[in-house]
Amino acid sequence: MYMDFSSGVFGLINLFFAAVIGIYFWQMLRTQQGGKVAVDRESRKEMDKLRKLRSISLTEPLSEKTRPNSLKEIIGQEEGLRALRAALCGPNPQHVILYGPPGVGKTAAARVILEEAKNNPSSPFKQAAKFVEVDGATSRFDDRGIADPLIGSVHDPIYQGAGAMGMAGIPQPKPGAVTKAHGGILFIDEIGELHPIQINKLLKVLEDRKVFLESAYYNSEDPGIPQHIHDIFQNGLPADFRLVGATTKTPQDIPPAVRSRCIEVFFRALTDEEVGIIASNAAKKAGFELEEEALGVIKKYAANGRDAVNILQIAGGSCISVGHSIIRRKDVEWVVSAGQYAPRHEPKTPSKPRIGYVNGLAIHGPNMGSLIEIEAVAIPVQGSTGKLVTTGLVDEEELGGQGRIVKRKSMARGSVENVMTILRRFFSLHPETYDIHVNFPGGLALDGPSAGVAIVIAIYSAITEQPIDNKLAMTGEVSILGDVRPVGGIVPKVEAAAQAGVERVIIPRENLQEAFSDRKDIRVLPVDRIEEAVKLAVVGEESILGLLEFPSVMASPSPSSVSRFQVGC
Repeated sequence: MYMDFSSGVFGLINLFFAAVIGIYFWQMLRTQQGGKVAVDRESRKEMDKLRKLRSISLTEPLSEKTRPNSLKEIIGQEEGLRALRAALCGPNPQHVILYGPPGVGKTAAARVILEEAKNNPSSPFKQAAKFVEVDGATSRFDDRGIADPLIGSVHDPIYQGAGAMGMAGIPQPKPGAVTKAHGGILFIDEIGELHPIQINKLLKVLEDRKVFLESAYYNSEDPGIPQHIHDIFQNGLPADFRLVGATTKTPQDIPPAVRSRCIEVFFRALTDEEVGIIASNAAKKAGFELEEEALGVIKKYAANGRDAVNILQIAGGSCISVGHSIIRRKDVEWVVSAGQYAPRHEPKTPSKPRIGYVNGLAIHGPNMGSLIEIEAVAIPVQGSTGKLVTTGLVDEEELGGQGRIVKRKSMARGSVENVMTILRRFFSLHPETYDIHVNFPGGLALDGPSAGVAIVIAIYSAITEQPIDNKLAMTGEVSILGDVRPVGGIVPKVEAAAQAGVERVIIPRENLQEAFSDRKDIRVLPVDRIEEAVKLAVVGEESILGLLEFPSVMASPSPSSVSRFQVGC
């Protein structure tokens, strides 16, 4: 009797708990179903909002309409495109860094080059190869490793939204852009803006061609972790791509470790004629008629293709608002004034030879040469030693290294002081009897020793009062022994001279390239000694060396000829 009573009590207790547990799970199920219904209802509302947003679209911007779709549509970058094609379209494509000013077609070139590479049977790029674009300035990462859109990250179980796998304690790898670009091209715009930590991670990926991720929640012996996650943590995510980094900075601003792994390709600034071609093509695509005078204003003020398209689009919009279809000069001038555009820096040679005036050559950006003015005035002094004054952006430079910055006298200023020794020794002049003022006008910062030849000739002209050929430009370092030494950036310097209307250019012989012999627009004159350069530059002097025929080897002047030259001074 007692046993039957005890069994009945336990049965009731079991029944009670079973009912409680059943009600609990029933409530959970109702909650989940109710939550799912609520989520579905909210999702439908959001999808309706998205459909409405996607149904609204504005007209395509002119900048997108005019985006190049083939290499022939990229204006003014023949040499850069040739180098980029050689780096990416062959059987062994390389990583590339593209240098150049904004708005000259770096991104467009990388896109169309990939399409061309796909059509090359020997290229490893397949038809499905992707072009993945990220921005180095905005591609930020989380210090805790929660998110890294470039390299990839792991979503650990502790993070909100980890889902079913997170509830099971399973870490979830999330691929980054390097994996999404697998088999194609990863284009990083403004690569110089990447965080140093990201750069180091990227270098590791470039070497391994895969991404290894880590998580404190991963256990290689846990059988509950899916096989694909085991595979990712043990073998890495694939990341075999080719990097194309674009930057407006100079090579010195890019980490050496990145540069050493990449082919460096330089895109140059566009000439006014090339900007005009871009503007004319954009006007045709947009359906505008562009007056010739209006095009001339665009060529004067647009620094690159993007500026040209923007000016044209605003001017065209202004015309449409008043019922015109022809873009006139006054329309473009209004845009230039409203946008506060500055005229392009387009130096040209002077109209006639001048005393103390020399056309020098300088580099002021990646693969960008420029003609610079160098002026010198020499005033005789009586009974005292003359002074040497230099003006322009040549006062000092900073050298960084080992956590410190050292300021020193500019090498351009040092070149001016070296000239005094050269004039005394090789030309029997006495610069100490003159007040000499050397000026570098134009607002371009001049540094380095490459202006040495031009400074010697400018001061020589000022002292001897002999005019210098106005159609001649020059570059080269001069040692105090009179040797003309090689300098950097010789190709863009020669190109800049030709664009400025220069007919002849003096360069150091060691900078001579065979490609210069093919140029018909300018004559390249290689020299070894400063005496040769002066003889070629002074108007009216009968050169003791004769006219230089490219590419014949020029011998240094004989001692007797130098002696006659010094007496003549």
